[in-house]
Amino acid sequence: MDPAQWLSQYEERLRRTAANAAAAGERLRDAGGRASSPGGEVTVTVGAGGALDDVTLTPAVGEMAADRLARLIVTTVRQARLAAAARVAGIMTDYLGKGPALEIVTSHLPAEREP
Repeated sequence: MDPAQWLSQYEERLRRTAANAAAAGERLRDAGGRASSPGGEVTVTVGAGGALDDVTLTPAVGEMAADRLARLIVTTVRQARLAAAARVAGIMTDYLGKGPALEIVTSHLPAEREP
């Protein structure tokens, strides 16, 4: 292969990689998670990194004991974080493919654990 052809192919590969990275970045910006408690009293939204963005409570929480409400919020946030982590993992799998780079990314995502 002549050097000009090699350089042209290399530049094209760089353009594709940059375009794929930009697309993955766009998808990650919208990759939050959302969850509601089983009875619908609590709904939370988290960003792609798991940070809490919003909490919505229905009037039914006014009848709950504070400790029960707190546990319900924590459990619901955990579910939303897991949903966001699954979305991030899916996006990064599409971008990176399976392998060591994906393992590094997913090792930093929230994992299911006992409450």
